[in-house]
Amino acid sequence: MSADIDVRPVAQAGPGRSQARLRVAVIDRDPGFMQVLSNRLDAQRWDHRILTSPATAEVLVAMRLNALVIDIAILGPSSWEYLERVCARLPGLAVIVCTGPSSVAQRVRGLRLGADAWMTKPCHPEELICVIEAAVRRHRRNEMPELEHAIAVGEITIRPDLYQAYRGEESLELTAREFEILHLLSQSDRVLRREEIYERVWGYAMAHGDRSVDVFVRKLRQKLRLVSERWSYIHTHFGVGYRFAPTLDGVEASEAAEGNSGRHRDDAHDLTDTSPELDSALAG
Repeated sequence: MSADIDVRPVAQAGPGRSQARLRVAVIDRDPGFMQVLSNRLDAQRWDHRILTSPATAEVLVAMRLNALVIDIAILGPSSWEYLERVCARLPGLAVIVCTGPSSVAQRVRGLRLGADAWMTKPCHPEELICVIEAAVRRHRRNEMPELEHAIAVGEITIRPDLYQAYRGEESLELTAREFEILHLLSQSDRVLRREEIYERVWGYAMAHGDRSVDVFVRKLRQKLRLVSERWSYIHTHFGVGYRFAPTLDGVEASEAAEGNSGRHRDDAHDLTDTSPELDSALAG
């Protein structure tokens, strides 16, 4: 089910309000609760989204949230499965369950599935704000070493903690396998053979004639080009593999003119392009 999203304007902070702007999404259908909470989030100067139906984990990743407040009562029979999936897919996201009366067993189950806190309605919005802040602080402390390893190259930032890459606020919407290839290439200062890429990403030896790596690299290049059209990031070394070297278009051509011609090519003329049929077969 797709999420209905209400983007609320962000109000200016008043005296004594927190200056740390967080990104929060609220999944709830209680209009009174949502209005009161939205007013408090505005006062905090936090960016927030009100969703009246559950968003997929992929949509939540694209939002780049710090915290998610969710009333699991609106999810019905799939509530536990959804909570577990979100917590597993976004380990860096602070998840606060805020719902009606529940049993001890339900609260324990929710916390064990990965929720950071469980609050019972009715609750005071100021208390919920404090719980969100505390949960986000804990996640930031835990993830600090990982966040320090965000990789800024060319016009994009590779975020291992989010399993995604961005240009500014815009997500490249990489699949898990595309991200794994991009991250692997970005961590190497040499040409990586196709066989090596396959073994390290897929986890076993590449069969003779398998062109899966070529297919995924081509799709990855297309996504990079969509958000960063002036840059070439992945270069082909014919008969060998791929090299990650972010360069402005024209710079790489200059190097080729000075004697490197034939050693590598960018995606514009990559002869490893595959057929649509093979693309379709490997898309999964």
